[in-house]
Amino acid sequence: MEFISAAEAARRWHVTPRAVQLMCAQGRVPGAERVGRAWRVPEGAVKPADLRRSRNEAAPGDERPPIPRRRQGSCDTLMPLMNAPFAPGHAREYAESLPEGPRREVALAELAYFTGDAARAAALARPLLASEDAGARLSACLICAYASLALDRINDARSALARARAGVEKPIGGFSPEAAAAASFVARTASVLLHIPEPEGLPPAGEAMPLLPPGLRLFACYVQAHRLYLEGEHQTSLGLVLGAFAMQEDSCPIPAIYLHLVAVMDLMARRRADEARAHLLAAWELARPDGLIEPLGEHHGLLGGMLEAAIKPAWPDDFRRIIDITYRFSAGWRRVHNPATGDDVADNLTTTEFATCMLAARGWSNAEIAAHMGISVNRVKECISKSLKKLGVSSRKELGRFLLS
Repeated sequence: MEFISAAEAARRWHVTPRAVQLMCAQGRVPGAERVGRAWRVPEGAVKPADLRRSRNEAAPGDERPPIPRRRQGSCDTLMPLMNAPFAPGHAREYAESLPEGPRREVALAELAYFTGDAARAAALARPLLASEDAGARLSACLICAYASLALDRINDARSALARARAGVEKPIGGFSPEAAAAASFVARTASVLLHIPEPEGLPPAGEAMPLLPPGLRLFACYVQAHRLYLEGEHQTSLGLVLGAFAMQEDSCPIPAIYLHLVAVMDLMARRRADEARAHLLAAWELARPDGLIEPLGEHHGLLGGMLEAAIKPAWPDDFRRIIDITYRFSAGWRRVHNPATGDDVADNLTTTEFATCMLAARGWSNAEIAAHMGISVNRVKECISKSLKKLGVSSRKELGRFLLS
């Protein structure tokens, strides 16, 4: 893990170095380490929320850890499967063990979505859009939005996304800090995964994150790391991922899968393929026992051919299922993303063509691409030549504007 000094963190967070030292001493900066009389902070760490106005917070200058605040109005039905530290292979068992009610219904809808069954996920989540339970409604917004992309129900996807983003203006479940944090989490997640601007009025990620339960806090770290990746801050994004793994209280498989995948994205952007492969296989080890393949399908275009390199040779049947998810999800994704941003992400390339073009646009040679993806140099040449023709451009440098890099 890479670190920065407390002074550098203070400059980035617009606080004093003493304030950073105090935050570290109170245990509010995950992954921070003491070196002598000073602290160093993980590269990419998010500024902790300012809780000094809480009566339970330690007074300025007091280095005792603050007394944990009692959670009022927290949404314990917000994405419960994502928040659960179940053992790999026991996702369904966990979801079905929950008592009858909204929490169980949300967990089963999540399970359907993350295992690639978009139709069942939408069917289970849609009734929850009218639930009296705040967390269930927020969860249903997120599940319906992304399941509808894969089902080519674009109007349904846009409607669910609008509901998710509107919750920031009037948090579902009231205006408690926890309710606002839940609404912020859903709105930011909905926006970042579509690569569209976040709605106005979102509090800084570092303010909402401490109010989330541990599993959702990990997923919020993934969302923030994904945003940093999109901004080209690959090393900072990777530092945030590594810091998130260091701070996790329990291993929650779903957030961990997503964190590993954004680490693959960051490392491939920096041409560190061996490390990227290790993270991809770590994600696969968590995903495969329960069939949680949706995240891999969602991220195919950003993984730089790593699915072809690491999954296809050993698990060809699983790879075909992942690619099927990729085609269905990405078609709907582009129909929302492109009009919202003015981008022109390619919609007429095969997944192999997309992966080879992504690497070519980043300066990889044909031989390097062939070795990485396990195909011949001639096959690479063929993919790039066909892609140039499909996209109507004449050079590899022009490919980047049609991709997700």
